[in-house]
Amino acid sequence: MNGTLGTLPTELAGKAVMPDDRRYRMLRSTYTTVGRPAAVVLPESAGDIAAALRLARETGLRIAVRSGGHGLSGSGTNDGGLVIDLSAMHRVDVLDRGSRLVRVEAGARWAQVAQALAPHGLAISSGDHGNVGVGGIATGGGVGWLVRRYGLTVDHIRAVEVVLPDGTFVRADAEAEPDLLWVMRGAGAGAGIAVAFEIEAMELHGVGHAQLVAVMDPAGETLRRWAEVMARAPRELSTAVTLASQSTTTAAFITAVVTSDSPSVIRDAVEPLLGIGDVMAQQARIVPYTDLVPPHHMHANSGQMRSSTTNGLLTDMTPDAAHALVTASPAPHPVLIQLRSLGGATHDPAPSATAFAHRHQNTLVVVSAFPPDDRATLAAAWAPLARHTDGAYVNFESAPDETTFAHAYPGPTGTRVTDLWQRYDPDSVLRPQPPA
Repeated sequence: MNGTLGTLPTELAGKAVMPDDRRYRMLRSTYTTVGRPAAVVLPESAGDIAAALRLARETGLRIAVRSGGHGLSGSGTNDGGLVIDLSAMHRVDVLDRGSRLVRVEAGARWAQVAQALAPHGLAISSGDHGNVGVGGIATGGGVGWLVRRYGLTVDHIRAVEVVLPDGTFVRADAEAEPDLLWVMRGAGAGAGIAVAFEIEAMELHGVGHAQLVAVMDPAGETLRRWAEVMARAPRELSTAVTLASQSTTTAAFITAVVTSDSPSVIRDAVEPLLGIGDVMAQQARIVPYTDLVPPHHMHANSGQMRSSTTNGLLTDMTPDAAHALVTASPAPHPVLIQLRSLGGATHDPAPSATAFAHRHQNTLVVVSAFPPDDRATLAAAWAPLARHTDGAYVNFESAPDETTFAHAYPGPTGTRVTDLWQRYDPDSVLRPQPPA
């Protein structure tokens, strides 16, 4: 029976989608990767997840775990294996409004979370797209629209319900299973399958949302001024910058989000951005947070955005780093470069507090290239940027290997992550080739 499904466990009756099922076409892939798994299992409980893990062990099928399906590495699907798709587990409950504690199942998408929490005046800084799944962000880091005010998603996780690779169900918090809680907050993919998270949300109603476009000078001085503004900015302001080139001109498309519905607070936070250079256009308004991660984002994932992506963290926007970023955008083949502001609340926790150890860097740089020559194009574009970086974020890496592991989990953090992966997953069920 090795390598084939055989007889399904009774718990999975009606929950396994085979290639001849009409649903298979829309369930087999992630956003970036087309998969051809032997089956996609849609569990509805921790018991179902344990049954799927048992089935994989008995059949020898390789496992892929998926929450939202945006995962850039494509690890949310495979060819010939078993995909555990958590999308049926998407409950969002407010456990205690006074302490802002909410429970979010791992298969929910962030648009669903925002919609569920909005009537309570609550929000969680998460991904920047409503289709992104909770599980991937909440086990990797979580750099969202509110990041400088709220911090990372993992910083506010108080407990995680986990099915370990051997099928055991565990609730990890600071008192019970603190090591498991630590590794699930930043490196959870190699330790267990998250069922649900207890997360401390923040009070939030409206937010300021501004969009600006600035022309980039060849030396990158505009980028340096953006970084200087963000270094002095109030925590309420978070920004994302996309560099796009056409011919010899590179423009920076800046999205600014202010965690306030006060026009004066928004104006004071955004106004310094107008002085970074030649700002061509601007628009600002007060919107509900749900507008930033709306439900219409929740499309099916069919491998529609094939790409190769890598990333690095910058502590300082030096002249050389800024010049390298502007130069990398247009040549020799265009790539997509995105910058996310960090600092603020992301610097509050100690580096050892979670498996996400990067607590002094100020900018996340993400570079993506697209077919037909995406890997070669990405390698050429990234090479002059890499030497300026100090660490990396695991969720924006298409080709994880030992080198990218060391960047994401440096020094003692990497040692502890590897030790805990081996403790909780000694047979490498979730990560067939863990770092040596």
